[in-house]
Parts: sequence; C-alpha cells; structure tokens
Amino acid sequence: MQSDQAIIECLSAAVLPGLSQPLAALATIEPPVGGSCNVVLGFAARSHQQQYQQFLQGLLAERGVDCAVNVSWRIDPHAGSQAIKNMENVRNIIAVASGKGGVGKSTTSVNLALALAAEGARVGVLDADIYGPSLQMMLGVAADLRPKQYGTHYLLPVEAYGLQTMSMAYLVTEKTPMVWRGPMATGALQQLLYQTYWQDLDYLIIDMPPGTGDIQLTLSQKVPVAGAVVVTTPQDIALLDAKKGIEMFAKVSVPVLGIVENMAVHVCSECGHAEHVFGKGGGDRIASDYGVPMLGSLPLSLQIREQADCGQPVVASAPDSDAAQMYRQVALSMAAELARRNRGAAAAPTISISDD
Repeated sequence: MQSDQAIIECLSAAVLPGLSQPLAALATIEPPVGGSCNVVLGFAARSHQQQYQQFLQGLLAERGVDCAVNVSWRIDPHAGSQAIKNMENVRNIIAVASGKGGVGKSTTSVNLALALAAEGARVGVLDADIYGPSLQMMLGVAADLRPKQYGTHYLLPVEAYGLQTMSMAYLVTEKTPMVWRGPMATGALQQLLYQTYWQDLDYLIIDMPPGTGDIQLTLSQKVPVAGAVVVTTPQDIALLDAKKGIEMFAKVSVPVLGIVENMAVHVCSECGHAEHVFGKGGGDRIASDYGVPMLGSLPLSLQIREQADCGQPVVASAPDSDAAQMYRQVALSMAAELARRNRGAAAAPTISISDD
C-alpha cells in the first residue's frame, strides 16, 4: 500500500493530456479520504473532466494503488495589487491584443470566450475598440437592441450565446462615427467597463483595439488585468507589431499568457494542399524569443470567417468542427497558464517593513 503522501506526490508530478505544467502548479490536491482523492483544478475543464480522472487513476494503478480520483475546479480571482483593486464581480480580466489590425483578434476573442464558457466558466466580453466595435456583428446581436438600465448608474450586459457582453456598438448606430480624441475614448471605455453590471464572472475577455496607444495604456495601468494574449499572423510585419504589444505589457507589468498565431496555414478545400500563405513558424519564434507559451496556431479558414461575419461564431455554431476544437484547446491552455500564475502569486510571501 502506498502512503497518502506518496499518492499526493504521484499526482503532483502528473502532466495532464494537452497541457505542459505538472498538476501541482495547476490544482489543489487534497489528501485521500476513504479510498478517493479530490483534485481541484484552477480552471474549468468540463469536456476533459472524465479523461483527466481516468488518466490520474491510471497513473496510480500503475503503482498498484486503487484510489478513485475526483476532478473538479474552482477559478480563483487575480490577486491584484495595492494600486489597482480587483473588480467586485469579475475574478479575472484577460486582454486579447495585437500590435496591428487585420490579424483576427476580435474573432479570436469571441471564440476563446465561447470556448471558456463551454468548459463551464462564467464569461463576459467587453469590446474595447471604441472607434470600430465589431462584437455586435460577430455575436449576431440585433442592431436595434440596447442594454437595459440597472439602478441609476449601471447598464446590464447584453446576453449572447451565454456570454455577458458590452460594446459601444450597443449604444450608437453603425453609421455613427466616433470622432473623439484619445482622452474621450479612454473615458468611454472605463465607463463601459465599470458601469456595466457584470454578474459573477470567472473571466472578462477584453477585445482590445489594435496598436499600443491611449486605450491600451489606460487599460493596462488602471484596470486589474490578470494577463494578456497576443494575437499575430506568421507574417514578418505582423510579428514586428506583436513584439511591440508584448513589450508594452512588460512595461506595465501585465503578464503575457501566450501567443495565438492566426491564419497559420491554408488547406485547399478541393485538393487538400496545405500552404503557409503568410509564412511559417512566426508565432513559435516570437514565443521562444520572449519566453512565453505558444497557445496554438489557427488556420486561414473560410468557415471561421463566414460564421463570424454572419453572427454565428464557429465554437457556438459548429462545436464539433476542427476549428472549434482548436479554439477550445487554446482556451484551455490559456486558462491553465493563468491558473498557474494565480497560484504562484497566492503562494508568494507577503513582505512588510516597519520601524520596529
């Protein structure tokens, strides 16, 4: 018979399928009781729950241990800082950013949010592109739908595909140009963020506008962002701008959870020939250069584009498709990396200095 400590050590060193970190970095492993052991992940994993349980029980069985493993999850809030306090009803804010436009950042934001929700998390999306909001179209929200007021200071988020969402597009018509200077745009963004009545969110995904200007700096410095995801294509020009985004987050102490490479390869629907239209391996190179995870590469796909344009994002409309499964794996890797960082922050010692 293995001791309880040996069981915990075996489980702690296990690396779950599809992930790269040992379980001890991602979960709380409780001491065995009555022939079973509880593993509490720091991220939601509904579609993998049974697979993880069988995998961990198999590892123990290889050591001759008959112990049931129960996998559940609890998503802890970002630790925040003394300067920037966490939002009351939002545990983790994740910024999805890119150095330039046209790399599929908004499509990635929406599908990652849907993927997290499909795994069992409570998720919201804030469209931070004040000048060119696209969330309303991508989620198929009616053009005349307006957020309802809550109390005297708040708006209720608009529900779409199980997500809580807010966008400037909900407040103006598609023909209304936002002819605003930087301070006005950043002020509007902060109002959308703090005056929306978000309801018990595990994750709030912020779809950032392209670039590294006023809105990006305001969000990074005044909002408790738990981490950022940088979206790029393999093209050299896009990679140069993605590097600027990574450098910006480094300057404002926002950890980069990983890189998502969009439009990595095009597979011909007629003959099956795969061609790297925008180059090859760019995402891996930038991830290696900056020591951040490569979360995944997504194809240049007509299906993804068409379904986003008609308000039926692929993760919701075709959940069993290859594209949807890729987004779900990227979302799982991102959530696991955030859980690792949150656990590390919680374990860090608190140092105080006094005159005693």
